[in-house]
Amino acid sequence: MQALSRRFDDRAMNIITPLSLAYAPRVALFSGNYNYLRDGANRALNRLVDYLERQGVAVRVYSPTGDEPAFVHAGDVVSVPSISIPRRKEYRFAMGLPQRVREDLAAFRPNLFHLSAPDYLGYKALQLAKSWDVPVVASVHTRFETYLQYYGFAWLEKYATRYLRNFYTQCEQIYAPTESMAQVLRAERMCGDIRLWSRGVDSALFHPAKRDEDWRAAHGLAPHDIAIAFVGRLVLEKGLGVFADVMQVLRERGVAHKVIVIGDGPERAAFESRLPGAVFTGFLGDEALARAYASADLFFNPSQTETFGNVTLEAMASGLPSVCAQATGSMSLVLHGVSGFLAEHGAVGEYADYLACLAGNNALRQSFKSAGRERALLHNWDNILQAVLVNYCDVLRTTAARAPHPQTALAAAAI
Repeated sequence: MQALSRRFDDRAMNIITPLSLAYAPRVALFSGNYNYLRDGANRALNRLVDYLERQGVAVRVYSPTGDEPAFVHAGDVVSVPSISIPRRKEYRFAMGLPQRVREDLAAFRPNLFHLSAPDYLGYKALQLAKSWDVPVVASVHTRFETYLQYYGFAWLEKYATRYLRNFYTQCEQIYAPTESMAQVLRAERMCGDIRLWSRGVDSALFHPAKRDEDWRAAHGLAPHDIAIAFVGRLVLEKGLGVFADVMQVLRERGVAHKVIVIGDGPERAAFESRLPGAVFTGFLGDEALARAYASADLFFNPSQTETFGNVTLEAMASGLPSVCAQATGSMSLVLHGVSGFLAEHGAVGEYADYLACLAGNNALRQSFKSAGRERALLHNWDNILQAVLVNYCDVLRTTAARAPHPQTALAAAAI
C-alpha cells in the first residue's frame, strides 16, 4: 500500500485513515461493454482501471466480450455470457452472473462493487452484493432513458426513470461526470450521495498543433474552407437528424462551409444521404483522430444523451470552437459566448445562427479557440481519478465492509 499512500496529495491523505487502509479497496467492476467496442464510457473505465492498478489497488472487470477486443484494454477481464442486442448488433446484452463467474468473484474476494450501467448485469451484481454485504457504488455514463424517444418508445421513459431510481438508491454513492448531470440526478432522487467523477483529456495528443493542411487538401478542403466537424458513433441518439437539418439550413442560407464526419455506425448510409459533399473518414483513433480534430475549424455536437461528452472536451483541447446542445454534458464544458455556444436541443435555427456567426468571424473563432483550450487543460486524468479512489476509501471507511468469506460467497451464489 506504499504506492497507494504516496500518490495522494495532502487533502487526500486527510481522508485515508488507518481504518480505510485496513480495508484497502478490492474492486469488482461490472461493465456492459469494457473492450469489445470503443466508446466514451469504456475509455473512461479503462483509464480508471489502469490508474487503480498503478496505485496498487486490486481490481477485476466483469463484462461481455467479443471475439477480439477493439483495443488493448487495461486490467484482467472475466467474460460473462451475452447475446447481440436486436437492432444494435454491435452491442451485447449480458445474461447475468452464472455460477463460474460467481465462483471467480468469490475467489477474488472483492470488498467493493462498482457498477457502470443499470443493465441486467448491473442488476444481478447489485443483488449479489446485497447478499454478500458488500457495498456498491455506481457511475453514470449515459442517460439511457433518453434513448427511448429515438426508437419509438418515448412513452416508456417514466417507467425507465422509476427503474433507475430503484437501482441507484441501493448504492452507497453514485458518480456523475458533471455538476449539471449531478443536479439532474438529485432532482430525480436517484441517490442520497451523488459525487463527481469528471473526465480528463490527453492535452498533448489533442492539440491545435496537430492541424495538417496536407490532410485537409487530401480530403478536398482548401485553406479558406470552414470545416464543421461531427465526431462520434453514427447512431440516432447522437442527434444525427438535427445535425443534418442544421447543415441544410446553412446551405439554404448560402453559408459557405464543409462537413467532416469522424466516426462510423449503423446510420452511416442514411447520414451520408443527407449530407451531400461531406467528408466521411470512418473511425479514427489516437494520432489520426487528433489530426482530424485539429484540421477542422468548428465542432458541432447536437446530442442530448451524453452525461459528459468526451468528444466535446477533445474538440476543445484541439482548439475548436464548439456549438453544442444545452444538455447535461456540454453545459459543464462549454462556456456560452466564451469558448462556444449552447442552444436548446433541436433548435435548428439557433444552431445555424451560431455556426454562421463563427464561420464568418475569424477573430471570434480565435478567441473561442484559446478559451476552450484553456478550459480543457483543467481536466487532468490523474487528479480526476485520484478523487474516485478517495471516494472508494470513503465508502469502505463509513461502511466498515468485510471482504466475503469464500464459503459464504459460494453459498450466496445460488440466488
